[in-house]
Amino acid sequence: MWLGQAFSLIGSRVVQFALIWYLTQETGSATVLATATLVALVPEIILSPLAGVYVDRWDRQMVMIIADGAVALASWLLAFLFWLEVVEVWHIYVIMFVRAVGGSFHWPAFQASTSLMVPEEHLTRVNGLNQGMNGILMILGAPLGALLLALLPLYGVMLVDVGTAVLAIFPLILVNVPLPKSGEANNAGATAFWSELSAGLRYVMNWRGLLFIIFMAMIIKIALTPAFSLLPLLVSDYFGGSAIQLGLMEAILGVGMLFGGVILSIWGGFRRRIYTSLVGVIAMGASLLILGFAPAGLFGLALVSVFLVGLTVTMVDGPIMAVLQTTVAPEVQGRVFTVTGSLIAITSPLGLVIAGPVTDFIGLTTWYLVAGVACILMGVLLFFVPDVVHIEEQAKMGSPDTLESHPV
Repeated sequence: MWLGQAFSLIGSRVVQFALIWYLTQETGSATVLATATLVALVPEIILSPLAGVYVDRWDRQMVMIIADGAVALASWLLAFLFWLEVVEVWHIYVIMFVRAVGGSFHWPAFQASTSLMVPEEHLTRVNGLNQGMNGILMILGAPLGALLLALLPLYGVMLVDVGTAVLAIFPLILVNVPLPKSGEANNAGATAFWSELSAGLRYVMNWRGLLFIIFMAMIIKIALTPAFSLLPLLVSDYFGGSAIQLGLMEAILGVGMLFGGVILSIWGGFRRRIYTSLVGVIAMGASLLILGFAPAGLFGLALVSVFLVGLTVTMVDGPIMAVLQTTVAPEVQGRVFTVTGSLIAITSPLGLVIAGPVTDFIGLTTWYLVAGVACILMGVLLFFVPDVVHIEEQAKMGSPDTLESHPV
């Protein structure tokens, strides 16, 4: 299942690179790139909590199969439009939206299945391997995207994604994915649906340590999402590069993630998993400052900074996911993961709405300096919040629904 999803992600990475570079070349607008990212985020913000309820109800294996199939169908449709040479920017927005809807169901189903298939003591290492795989995908995806753009028309690139989605679906038909032991998932009807959704929201809202982490992530997202969505313009306009240079930068980012994933999978992080994440946030902020201060003539320094960003992203995401997979009951993980993800993602549109016009007016590099400072401040501050430092002990005292009566 893991390898099948890797093939699918390669195709998705290639398509993402091709579409973003197409928009960059056709429009040259930071606002268009920010809008494209915003369109892809809307399902995560609005639909993910609803999807989480159904992921906890339904067969997660079938959810992943249908989600992969929907993404393949969307890619095929866009390939057809490119073949007819009738593609408009809004067509790309629509397809990005549909692909994001599929991801809103697929991601929580995959993560919730992982916690049922992997022993608790190895979850941090497995999440390190997942981050490392993301790094490999970035290493392969960006150069492969640039190569395919040189060899194939855009509709051919889109069809590559269709083929890799089929490769992802086939293993899912063969692999046995365990189901959580819960009668709640068999509930039906609107009343039960909203009751289950509310239960997932309460689970999160009553977990003080998780709320602090969500707040940190929301602040960082305001600055960080635009910083990554504007990388094509940074390469093209500031460093004077082409698709090859953008592909190289994304590949170096992937190398950093691969190194970070390997380190985390071998090391396992600090005993308190949250320490690994907070140190990673601070180091990521310092790496973004290097990128923001890099002179236009020193593209090599920019590559060093994105390598460090990739390495530290792994250290941030892997341990936090392991904390959730270890402490959240399997039968409610779909809802908890999606509610958490939706709350974090809700601030990304704010950053994108501001970043497009602001960077068009004052320049690109300022935003990377803002993102770096935000990461460093939030990482340092949370070291002094007991609910964050003791997040795992807090959760293991009992269900987060009862944490208010059992303060740490």
